Amino acid sequence: MKKKQWILGLAALAALAALLVYAQNKHPFDFHAFAEQLRLADWRKIAVAVACIYIGYAFRAARWALLIKPHKKVSPFSLMGTQVIGFTAVALIGRVADPVRPYLVSKKTGLPLSSQVAVYIVERLFDAGSMALIFSTVILLAPQGALPHAEIVKKAGYWGLILTLAGGLFLVAVRMAGGLVASFLEATFGLVSAKLGHAVGHKIRTFRAGLDTMRTLGDFGLVSLLSLVMWGLITLAYLETTQAFVASPQLATMTLPKCTLLLAFSGVASVFQLPVLGWFTQIGLVAAAIASFYGAAPEASTACAATLLLVSFLAIVPVGLIWAQFEHVSLRKLTAESGQAKDEMAEEKTESPEWDG
Repeated sequence: MKKKQWILGLAALAALAALLVYAQNKHPFDFHAFAEQLRLADWRKIAVAVACIYIGYAFRAARWALLIKPHKKVSPFSLMGTQVIGFTAVALIGRVADPVRPYLVSKKTGLPLSSQVAVYIVERLFDAGSMALIFSTVILLAPQGALPHAEIVKKAGYWGLILTLAGGLFLVAVRMAGGLVASFLEATFGLVSAKLGHAVGHKIRTFRAGLDTMRTLGDFGLVSLLSLVMWGLITLAYLETTQAFVASPQLATMTLPKCTLLLAFSGVASVFQLPVLGWFTQIGLVAAAIASFYGAAPEASTACAATLLLVSFLAIVPVGLIWAQFEHVSLRKLTAESGQAKDEMAEEKTESPEWDG
């Protein structure tokens, strides 16, 4: 998987570099105009955006604390470091560092790593569902003429809403009868490949173990609320950042529907996040989207895309590095240890296919 990510990342970077060379020959990039866009930007708005992102980490910690509450009650603030350090590792090392957060929570709370991986899977589902719900709601309620390629975007909004509802129903089914769902999907996918069937069954059982942390409808509602508020803050951060570029009329007048569409595109562009290399591919892809969808100049689009990456993804890095120093941990060592622990856990589950979370 790591090798495939590197290959895809390098291919995307090569394509982007070729496109930039072509564009530079046809329409030379004005680095002075790029610098002017940054100089004239309203950095007070960007500071507000960074504050929204920082507050979002507090909501992440509170959500994780709520999800492990049935097994161990902890203060949400006690898990702040696990979130900040974990996302710092992902920013600097890439998606290979994703297991760092559940690994750190496991070490801090003394709970099994398998239970925290299950919580991580549930957390990711709530992230996807919250983002999809916000996207679909804003897009479908957008006034006439508020969006580029409105017909296509509205269809995406409808599909996003349908997929969110389907995901909710699937969540309920797994919560109520996870063993049956896992066995059914394991048998179904097993017709194609026994290994694939077992892997799908294992994922569902792990997911079911994570859902077991929500014992009541109130727990589900509170986790949903925390997720929606957090993604609302992220959306606001994107809106404040784009509107900060006052020298670009297209960006200064950015509306919520347009910004939500940009957030969704940015989320897709960040799927294959590689260390450092992925920063430039994401900036290039988001800048291209801003220029093509909203008609902003390449210099303004690039300045905005770079700032969005800085605000939403890299702003936590200085805090994370300082926090890691206080915790006396190495990000690379944590990444290696968490990956090894996760691999060992997967091997144990492979040897015990009857495990049901």
